[in-house]
Amino acid sequence: MIKKILIANRGEIAVRIVRACSEMGITSVAIYSDADRHALHVKKADEAYNIGSDPVQGYLNAHNIVNLAVASGCDALHPGYGFLSENPMLAEICARRNILFIGPNADVIRMMGDKVQARKAMIKAGIPVTPGSESNLKDVEAARQLAAQIGYPVMLKATNGGGGRGIRRCDSEAELLKNYDRVVSEAGKAFGKPEVFLEKCVVNPRHIEVQIMADHHGNVIHLFERDCSIQRRNQKLIEIAPSPQLTEAQRQYIGKLAVTAARAVDYENAGTVEFLLDADNQFYFMEMNTRLQVEHTVTETITGVDIVQEQIRVASGLPLQYQQEDIQHRGFAMEFRINAEDPKNGFLPSFGRITRYYAPGGPGVRTDAAMYSGYVIPPYYDSMCAKLTVWSLTWEGVIERGRRALNDMTVFGVKTTIPYYLEILGNNTFRSGHFDTSFVESHPELINYATGKPPEILAAAIAAAISAHNGL
Repeated sequence: MIKKILIANRGEIAVRIVRACSEMGITSVAIYSDADRHALHVKKADEAYNIGSDPVQGYLNAHNIVNLAVASGCDALHPGYGFLSENPMLAEICARRNILFIGPNADVIRMMGDKVQARKAMIKAGIPVTPGSESNLKDVEAARQLAAQIGYPVMLKATNGGGGRGIRRCDSEAELLKNYDRVVSEAGKAFGKPEVFLEKCVVNPRHIEVQIMADHHGNVIHLFERDCSIQRRNQKLIEIAPSPQLTEAQRQYIGKLAVTAARAVDYENAGTVEFLLDADNQFYFMEMNTRLQVEHTVTETITGVDIVQEQIRVASGLPLQYQQEDIQHRGFAMEFRINAEDPKNGFLPSFGRITRYYAPGGPGVRTDAAMYSGYVIPPYYDSMCAKLTVWSLTWEGVIERGRRALNDMTVFGVKTTIPYYLEILGNNTFRSGHFDTSFVESHPELINYATGKPPEILAAAIAAAISAHNGL
């Protein structure tokens, strides 16, 4: 078994990995920038080492991180999510330095990170994909001809993109011509490669992803699906497991698709196969994430499987502890990404000192947080400061438990997305369990309500105040 793990990350996911290490009797090693010297993962880990004054570059320097793992006596490295988690170079450097990389091998990371190569692999395996380009687009004229052939709307996507970046929907040829150079530029700046491809846009789909686990002994299983349709600008906000929108037959079908996809690329460790489900109930492969997902907590909650501990076991060379028939799901789990953002101000990041923080508790409530009372949220990183996960036997029950837990969760000093989530939970469309990726954009009134008053009441209050002032 692995004895000592360097966690090449920060925030709540680093705290999550520290906790898994603690339960397994493994020494945890944290890294931190000057901006993170008071971060919770630094306080929780067995050892912690500074990686420099730059708040970001230290977490992106693969050579220095692996050198630190070797120097501190680690035999493994966990990349978490974000930063270098899907960078094949980190996995390659680990292999050269005899550090176990807790994730798939570099070749798989590279293949699945290239969306064109991933599409080709899935087509070969018989996995349905949306119509689109067979290779990277040569120029805007090639994009124009293909779009005319498959029909609008289409999606321009960065070949090596992820995290909702490098994506533009084009509803007409004029929009395609306008957006092409923008996507190429964004792909080059954000991902280092100005390569793009095009595919048919599935209008208002449901975003369904499947958690898979695979070991070095040929065992591949799925841990059922998550519904990630509640998202804003391609960034997930609320995740649900299992999806309230699937039948049991669909659930079994998409699970088998995910396992087939994993086997097709000789996948090992934890991963996620993401699909779009259209209005005709047709599934299309979207991408494969070769890392632990933010929303792994909901899967853990409904199955009882500790995914991080299983990752560590698999990286150690041990077989999975479970066969497919051992994996059962019970009830519903829902995760809320608690972001330090101001919903009434365009979701502007709200960084600063947390003067008081109260975590919710009670039955079926889990909090994964990177914050504490007195902690200063730095402005250099993602705005997510906690994840709230709730569970109940029924769909109605998980909604009500979510409302109770969100009301219990109190954060002073910064704005958060908590009020917005409370409005979503009260929305009849959401409560019906029938929603798609257009939900946030099609319900702008929820943002207004999250400020405390509906827009018409706010307008009336302003008018009354003006009238009173004029009467003075």
